[in-house]
Amino acid sequence: MNCRTKKFAGFLLFFVFTTTALMAQVNQTKVTDSELDKFATVFQHMRMMDQEIQREMMQVVEDEEMDIQRFNKLYKANMDPAVDANPSKEEQEKYKNIVAEIEKMQVDFQKKMEKTISDSGLTVERYQQIATRLQKDPELQERLKSALKS
Repeated sequence: MNCRTKKFAGFLLFFVFTTTALMAQVNQTKVTDSELDKFATVFQHMRMMDQEIQREMMQVVEDEEMDIQRFNKLYKANMDPAVDANPSKEEQEKYKNIVAEIEKMQVDFQKKMEKTISDSGLTVERYQQIATRLQKDPELQERLKSALKS
């Protein structure tokens, strides 16, 4: 076998192995109707949970006697040094208290989400795989819409 033939054979083997691996991934990500129904149920439940946590976070901001818009401006300034919010010392303290409370809430929310997923019969990993696939697969999006209606 000459050098060109070896290179071609090597490329061909690489192509076959790569194609086989990709096909295996595609087959693993195929979403069954049962999985999609579970996903839809979890998705709806999480939307309700998200609305609840949003209300609770707004309440935390209000409990610290800070305006929501002001909190959002301080948050943006904290994330982007180019944004100047000129917070007073009192606002800085309130902001720190709010963020600390929200971080605790987010940890609790994450645990609730994971429990909701596992209670449905899906794993968190599988839920994420389906969510990722939904971003790129119009047919799967349509199937989800149908599952959400039923």
